[in-house]
Amino acid sequence: MNRNRKTDQLLGVLVKGCAILAGTLLLLVILYLVHESLPLLRTTGAGRLLTDSAWRPTSGQFGLWPMIAGTLTVTAGALLLATPIGLLSALFCRCYAPRPLGKLLRRILELLAGLPSVVYGFWGLVVLVPLIARIRPPGASVLAGILVVAIMVLPTIALLVDAALESVPADYSRGAAALGMTRWGALRGVILPAASSGIFTAVLLATARALGETMAALMVCGNVVRTPESLLDPVRTLTANIALEMAYAMDLHRSSLFATGLLLALIVTGLVALAEVLSPEGIDA
Repeated sequence: MNRNRKTDQLLGVLVKGCAILAGTLLLLVILYLVHESLPLLRTTGAGRLLTDSAWRPTSGQFGLWPMIAGTLTVTAGALLLATPIGLLSALFCRCYAPRPLGKLLRRILELLAGLPSVVYGFWGLVVLVPLIARIRPPGASVLAGILVVAIMVLPTIALLVDAALESVPADYSRGAAALGMTRWGALRGVILPAASSGIFTAVLLATARALGETMAALMVCGNVVRTPESLLDPVRTLTANIALEMAYAMDLHRSSLFATGLLLALIVTGLVALAEVLSPEGIDA
């Protein structure tokens, strides 16, 4: 018993140390981003940085609004497509498909979730962009970005929702069946509400991945700094802007790219905080 107690105490100390280390590293990253962003924030100001539509680093104009609009449009469109499809896919795998078929589909989703983003971007570049170009050139556009990012985050949503459905006690299903509820009635009235925290977490993580996507967005969105007015307009996302210009950026230009990274970090932090407010148990699911 004493040996087991000592082992538990040692494991507790180790886990606590890892948690503190992870939090410290995250804090150091945020502090570094703030430090590198200060030169631009002092000269331009956060308000002008976020609302100005002109991005001309050689002229000292560092407006991020076109890229913010492009990022939010691509992310929102991708989630609107991927969330219902991912949810229905998880419901089919867990509740409707024969066990061997459901297991096979989950393995396929796991494979898709593990593919590098550059693979999705390359597929979008050689297949999807030419198809959209038939409607309106050049084809690289908001629509291409939405479709590629939606395909990327769909497996994440489906797998996490599937795990949330699996965690619902079997007694819930048996109780619903005993009350004479149909399968869909049990899903809608009992199973899905019980798994709502896990579903909310799945959407949150998919949002964070969509916001941070770089390579696929860089390859299919067109990389034109403009505020999108239609789904067929080319745009540049915040992450693509960092990837494209960091190699040669200097002085305030470099500081503006760190400010972009800080903005993305704050957006994700805000999403996590929102999740804690709307669903206190959601992140722990």
